[in-house]
Amino acid sequence: MLKANEKPSKFETTVHHFLDRMTARYEKMLGGIMQMRPVVIVFAVIVFGTLPILFKFIPSELAPSEDKGVLVLMGTAPSNANLDYIENTMERVNGILADQPEVAFAQVFSGVPSSNQAFGIASMVPWSERTASQAEVVKRVTGLVKDVPEMAVTAFQMPELPGAGSGLPIQFVITTPNSFESLFQISSDILAKVKNNGMFVYSDLDLNYDSATMKIKIDKDKAGAYGVTMQDIGITLSTMMADGYVNRIDLNGRSYEVIPQVERKYRLNPESLKGYYVRAANGNAIPLGSLVTIDVVSEPRSLPHFNQLNSATVGAVPAPGVAMGDAINWFQTEAVSMLPSGYQYDFMGESRQFVTEGNALYTTFALALAIIFLVLAIQFESLRDPLVILVSVPLAICGALIALAWGAATMNIYSQVGLITLIGLITKHGILICEVAKEEQLLHKKDRMAAVMEAAKIRLRPILMTTAAMIAGLIPLLYATGAGAAQRFSIGIVIVAGLAIGTLFTLFVLPVIYTYLASVHKPLPVFVEDKDLEKLKRADEARHALKEAREQ
Repeated sequence: MLKANEKPSKFETTVHHFLDRMTARYEKMLGGIMQMRPVVIVFAVIVFGTLPILFKFIPSELAPSEDKGVLVLMGTAPSNANLDYIENTMERVNGILADQPEVAFAQVFSGVPSSNQAFGIASMVPWSERTASQAEVVKRVTGLVKDVPEMAVTAFQMPELPGAGSGLPIQFVITTPNSFESLFQISSDILAKVKNNGMFVYSDLDLNYDSATMKIKIDKDKAGAYGVTMQDIGITLSTMMADGYVNRIDLNGRSYEVIPQVERKYRLNPESLKGYYVRAANGNAIPLGSLVTIDVVSEPRSLPHFNQLNSATVGAVPAPGVAMGDAINWFQTEAVSMLPSGYQYDFMGESRQFVTEGNALYTTFALALAIIFLVLAIQFESLRDPLVILVSVPLAICGALIALAWGAATMNIYSQVGLITLIGLITKHGILICEVAKEEQLLHKKDRMAAVMEAAKIRLRPILMTTAAMIAGLIPLLYATGAGAAQRFSIGIVIVAGLAIGTLFTLFVLPVIYTYLASVHKPLPVFVEDKDLEKLKRADEARHALKEAREQ
C-alpha cells in the first residue's frame, strides 16, 4: 500500500518549487495575454493562413527513399539493334557496376522487357561495410553509364512500396482516339521538353517511328507470266528469312528443333532478297528481285493502348534530390498545357500510386476531425466547446509543417500517419483545459475568462507531462538507423515538432479562443414534484415552530 510521503526528499522539494514557480509565471503571462486578446486572435488567423503556404513549400513523395542496398539499371538501344549489340554494350555497363566498391554482385539481362532494351540489378554490400549511401551510388553510376554511347542507360532506385508496377518511376500516359501519327507528334514535343528540364536525368517514349519495316510489292502480271503464285513467293520468303519451326530431330540422344533459315549474312538488308530464287511453272529458277519491289518505311515497333485508346507513355527518372511530387506537378502543369483538345492524360507505375493514394490525405484529415468533433460534442453536450478544442489542431499542424518545410523530411504516407496521430494527441490538451473550465463555471459560477484561466493553471502540469512523455518516447525514432530509418524518422519528426510547437500555442491561444467561442455553462434547475414541495413546507413549519419554542 502506498503511503503519503510526510517528509519529501530534497529532490522532490526542488521539483515542486520549480513547478510552482513555473505555474506562477505562466499564470502571470496568461493574464497579460488576456489583456491583448485581439492581438492573439490576429496571430491565430495568421497561423491558420500560413498552412496552405507551408504545404506548397514541402516536397512530397509516396514514401521516403530508403537505403535498400539495391540499384536498378534500364537501358534502351536503337530499335534495329540485335541481341549481340545489346549484350556487348551491357557487358561494359556490367563492368562499371562491378568496379564500384559498394557493389557486391551485379547482373544484366539483355532483351528485357522488350527486344531493344536491357535490365540490370546490382546488390550492395551491407551498410556497415560501405561509406556511400544507395542514393550516392546511384548518382555516381548514372554519371558513369552516360559515357556509354551505344545505349541510353540510367540507374535508379527500386520502388519504395510494393504494388507500384514495373518501369521507370514516372510514367506519363497520353491517350487519344486520334491517329498514332498525331499522338506521336504531341508526345515527342513533351519528351523534348522533359529532356531539356534539369529535374530529370533520363526519359524515353514508348511510341517511336524508328523501326524499319520492309514492304514488298509483287508484280502480279510478271509473276503470272512465269506461273509463279503468291503462295510460292510466300513460302520462299518464310523459308529463307523466318525462323519457323518444322519439327525435331534426335542427335546423340538429344532433341533439337529444325528451323529452316539462311545464314545471317544473307539476310542482313533488303538487298539480300535479290539473291533469292523462286521456282517458275516450267521448273526454272526465277530471281525473286525481278518479281518484287521493296520499300523500307519507318513504323512503330508496337502500337500501345491504354483504356482502349491509343496511347503514348513518356517515362522519366527524377534527378537526385527531386521529390516525386515536384516532378508530377511539373507534368500536371507544363506537360498538360501542351495537350490539345481531344487528348487526356494519366499516370502509370509508381507515379500512379502516388497520385491515387496521395489525394487521400485531405479526406483522412476531414474524417479524423469529424469523428473527434462528434465525440467531443457528446462529451461536453455542446457544439461550441469542441470547436475551441479543435483550434489546437491547426496550431499543432503548423508546427509540424514548419519542420517539414525546413527540410527535415518530405510529405509522404509516413509523415501523414504522424499528422493523423498528432491530431489525436494535441486534442487531449484542449480537452484537459475545457473540461476543468466547464466545471469551474458549473461549480463555482465563474465567467468564461476566469474559468479558463483557472483551468489552464490547474492543467499546466498534466499538459507538460503528457507532452514531455510523448516526445521522450519518440526520440528513438529520430535517431533510428538501418532498414526503415527514414520511415520512422518521418513519423517521429512530425509528432515531436507538432507537439512541441502546438503545446506552446495551445497554452496561450486556446484560452483566448475559449473566452470568445466557448459555451456559457450554468447549473441545471432542480426539478421538484408537488409532493416534495409539501414535504419541504411541513419541514419548514416544524423548524419554525421549534425555533419559537426555544425562544420562549
